[in-house]
Amino acid sequence: MARVSRTWMTWSMVLFVIFALAGCGGGADKPAAGGTPAKQGDASKPADAKPADSKPADTKPADAKPAEEPKLSGDFEIQYFVGGYGDTWWKQVISEFQKLHPDLKIKESAGPKINDQMKPRWIQGNPPDFVYIDGAGSNTRQMVIDDQLMDITDWLKGAKNVDGKPILDLLIAKPEEYQAGKYHAVPLVFGSWGTFYDKALFAKNGWDAPKDWDSFLAVGDKIKAAGGMSVYIHTGVYPYYINGALLDPATVAFNNYDGSIIKRINALEKGVFKSEPVMKALGEIVQMRDKGFIDKASPALNHTDSQSQWLQHKAAFIPTGIWVEGEMAKDIPQGFEFGFVPSIGQPSGGKFVANPYTSTVAVAKKAKNPAAAKAFLQYIFTEKQAKQWAEMSKAPSNIKADLAGTKATALTIEAAKYYSSPNTVVAPEVTIPEDLVKVRNDATLALTKGEITPEQWADRMETAADKARAKVNK
Repeated sequence: MARVSRTWMTWSMVLFVIFALAGCGGGADKPAAGGTPAKQGDASKPADAKPADSKPADTKPADAKPAEEPKLSGDFEIQYFVGGYGDTWWKQVISEFQKLHPDLKIKESAGPKINDQMKPRWIQGNPPDFVYIDGAGSNTRQMVIDDQLMDITDWLKGAKNVDGKPILDLLIAKPEEYQAGKYHAVPLVFGSWGTFYDKALFAKNGWDAPKDWDSFLAVGDKIKAAGGMSVYIHTGVYPYYINGALLDPATVAFNNYDGSIIKRINALEKGVFKSEPVMKALGEIVQMRDKGFIDKASPALNHTDSQSQWLQHKAAFIPTGIWVEGEMAKDIPQGFEFGFVPSIGQPSGGKFVANPYTSTVAVAKKAKNPAAAKAFLQYIFTEKQAKQWAEMSKAPSNIKADLAGTKATALTIEAAKYYSSPNTVVAPEVTIPEDLVKVRNDATLALTKGEITPEQWADRMETAADKARAKVNK
């Protein structure tokens, strides 16, 4: 979710540096994630890439122990979601950390459904020590609201990684202040939503990739006329995909590319869900629906099912994140060439809007071994681990690093070109309480099916926002 405290200039400058390095290096999202994400969902496909053999010449070995570090022992439990980014990196880094601290008894609680499986323990006050917050059923802001995460503000301000570098200085996206002036989680993964297509298929048929909403509608008409496939398929089981890849970027575009509209949404400002930018963005979903562009199977599909059908050319476009290549690595047909545009909803001739996705890590407030959890955080936030993440997950991490020499995928490089372009605006992410996430997902799905109007969508959100504000004000 969004780093709403970041300014547009800061986002753009930082992203330019990191992704320019990735592009120039020819080597290295999220998920997104992912995902997170996909970064999020109920299945996983580990990436096949292996870590680079060499370390940067100008850094200490990543397994070098700080002189002042106490000896770690006892039980140490790590919870991590397994989705589009796979689990290869997690198993590697945990193995390395275990060798560094042989007296620790490390337990991995992981899997594609781990968030639901662990939820009772969090509620009962018996959480793991360290948690990677990603995937369906997870929400960093909600965990802060529920007082489940440790306030690490003072510690993080002075924390250095195992190479002796300040952790905060290495981050692309800074930690979100879910409570004013306080840090509870640190973004580990940087990914992005977007709209994807097969470049080879488009070249074969003479179709142009969309640059804005008008060109998307134009090529959609050609695809529909050609027959044989739908124009657009999405994951109806997880409607946040179409929210993240279409609705949110279009909302920013209709706000004159000003990300403050997302900040107003995150603040649950009364009336924001009925504002002109939001209503115009919802209107595009209706327009696409009424033109018959949306695959009729979409409402019943999860992320991997929809992505599988898209890979089989059952549809030309899909909203997802740049983690998709890693997640579907075993199902990619020969000759398939990933194409990506950050957004399609912007007015004719407008800029692209990139909607980022970050997945965070945190220490549980009731951690039984907080010393080990903090030491693990120091271990993973290094340039070495940034490179290994890029290799193994086929996505960028949130750690600044020169990715030269890593095996960047063509899709990652393609995304980097957009992010470093002056024609792309990087938006904040929507970070709303979990109750509102569900309401928004359900409302968007109902809208795509023609069951409600944009006005009814907005009414649902305003009612839910009123309830959320009432909870906070009690």
